[in-house]
Amino acid sequence: MDEHAEALEADLLRHYGVDLLDWHRGRLSSRRLTVLVKHLPRDSATLYELHGEAARWSATDYLLASAVDQLAEANWMFATVNRDEDSDPLEYPKPVPRPEAEDPDAEDPDPSEGASRSTGPASEPSPPPGAPARNPGRAELAQFFS
Repeated sequence: MDEHAEALEADLLRHYGVDLLDWHRGRLSSRRLTVLVKHLPRDSATLYELHGEAARWSATDYLLASAVDQLAEANWMFATVNRDEDSDPLEYPKPVPRPEAEDPDAEDPDPSEGASRSTGPASEPSPPPGAPARNPGRAELAQFFS
């Protein structure tokens, strides 16, 4: 059995009390199965199998991580400006680790640049209904924090 099918079978039983074999037995219609799969919760094993840790991160999680990064950067700036001139430079704060981007063409945020670079509109369309929420891009986060 395919690894995704095992995760799907476990999710259907866990979340809906439905056996995937009921589809093969003719007790579960293809339409109902499709609806159940499209509306699996964010913590489902199937979404984790397909999208990795990024499936569990919502836009709120990305915004919170960005806020923590901005606060750490602001504290670093304050400490750097107010330190003794003869002391060693302070280490730049490391950003909160985020799941890897799904899209290999997506830009990775550069921690040395900060969040106020591009403030243009988001270049990606919103996901179709029922699809897992996509991760906000660097431009969207910059627009939120600018």
